[in-house]
Amino acid sequence: MSAPVFLSHASSLAHDPGPHPEQAARLEAIERELSLRRWLGWDRAESPEATVEQLLRVHPQAYVDWIRDLCAQGGGAIDLDTVVSARSYEAALHGAGGACAAASLVVSGEAGCAFSAHRPPGHHAEPAKAMGFCLFNSVAVAARHALATLGVQRVMILDWDVHHGNGTNDVFAATDEVLFVSIHESPLYPGTGPASDRGVGDGDGYTVNLPVPGGSGDDVWTSMVAHVAAPLVRAFEPGLVLVSAGFDAHARDPLAGCEVTDGGFATMAALMRDACAGAGVPLACVLEGGYDLEALSSSVAEVMSVLSGVAPAAPPDVAVHPLALRAQERLAGGIWPALGHRV
Repeated sequence: MSAPVFLSHASSLAHDPGPHPEQAARLEAIERELSLRRWLGWDRAESPEATVEQLLRVHPQAYVDWIRDLCAQGGGAIDLDTVVSARSYEAALHGAGGACAAASLVVSGEAGCAFSAHRPPGHHAEPAKAMGFCLFNSVAVAARHALATLGVQRVMILDWDVHHGNGTNDVFAATDEVLFVSIHESPLYPGTGPASDRGVGDGDGYTVNLPVPGGSGDDVWTSMVAHVAAPLVRAFEPGLVLVSAGFDAHARDPLAGCEVTDGGFATMAALMRDACAGAGVPLACVLEGGYDLEALSSSVAEVMSVLSGVAPAAPPDVAVHPLALRAQERLAGGIWPALGHRV
């Protein structure tokens, strides 16, 4: 298998929202931890900028121009949470470009897997609205890139950030080409993502929201992956799986209330790795949130260790949590009858 590739760019460190939980120290902590672990056998690559064509598959021209011009004028506050500086547009371009490059590398087989690590994050960004620290929706741009240029017919996105990926949800709500699966704490910002939100029109059933209560730990989160997300890889038969990899469900994260551990994230990664390998589907990760520096860096390293094969090859058996069982039953009653067979 080809070596895994870690994609990043120095411009991510130049995005400066001022005193803010989404800070450059996040990426510095990740790279410091990976350096201590000798990069776990991963190759490193510099991310390109996304092209205008790539961005316009998700975001309208007027919105892209507005973000560019706001940054060119020195930046400012878009809302209470979302602030840009002079180089934020450049950083966001490389974030989207890195996600596209990750998709291209794994689909072509040039990389066994890929991890695109940039800031600002992206999954809250709607087509014409920046919010929740996010400017461009990198994972959505990468999914549209794969569909338009890589010969991929279907893309699955698993979002395990603790906050619902409202932007990604909205981008793909009406299509059956992208299956969007989100595990997220509820109630929590941005207040979206009920289980009843399952897509519209051609996309009815292709949005799978899996809200979990605050306090949920490894038993809940790993069960949702083992018994809902991983079986959906087999049922949907995508040509690419993208993980919106946020690490703010960690027990030490200051912005949420879940109790996932480093080992829980490693198990989720192993479950998705094995589901994708079994189905012959390439896998790439795109960094989203995670705001405790130690928890973020160690969890990213554990996930990368699993994806590169340094960690044990098979995850442990994961019990079916009642929340995952109810989700299985709900989905089996819709367009996913295969989930009615216990896995």
